[in-house]
Amino acid sequence: MKNEKGMVRGWHILLLAGISGLLFLFYQGLWGNPSYIPPVLVGTPAPRFEAPDLYKGVPVTLDQFKGKVVVLNFWASWCQECKLEHESLLALNRQYGQNPGFVMLGVNYQDKESLAKEYLNTFGNNFQHIIDLNGRISIDYGVYGVPETFVIDQSGVIRHKEIGPIIGETYDRFTHRILEPLLINQPVSP
Repeated sequence: MKNEKGMVRGWHILLLAGISGLLFLFYQGLWGNPSYIPPVLVGTPAPRFEAPDLYKGVPVTLDQFKGKVVVLNFWASWCQECKLEHESLLALNRQYGQNPGFVMLGVNYQDKESLAKEYLNTFGNNFQHIIDLNGRISIDYGVYGVPETFVIDQSGVIRHKEIGPIIGETYDRFTHRILEPLLINQPVSP
């Protein structure tokens, strides 16, 4: 009889601990950001690539931009959020494009070349774009969808990953806390 009471008490404690654990996870889920995906590549060397220029077809490599801050933006003509951020990207390149230590590069993702060119002709273009022909660049960078933007420092290390459109407050944070410090060789703040 005494042994049975001990087993029942043990089950009660175990059940209470399990329920407490589930409540903790539920609480974390309520207050956490459900769309947050940890940027696993931040702080690691940027994957090297070679891809054709969208307009000229000549090979473009990441290595040719060594020593510069590179903003690498993955986009597609069919992407609605890409259309939302497009004017911000043009403004970003207008603001920093004259800096010899800065380069902006668009990576056309899962798209038709003709539609990509039509999109840029319609919405404007002031920076270079490459075509991710077989999806290898997107896979190497861990792209989940578009738009996604990576910032690579002068030594080729990924310093920031932005998921979603760079507009409004995100644009301000992106320029002031990420780009500007990197352009003067300072650490970034998230």
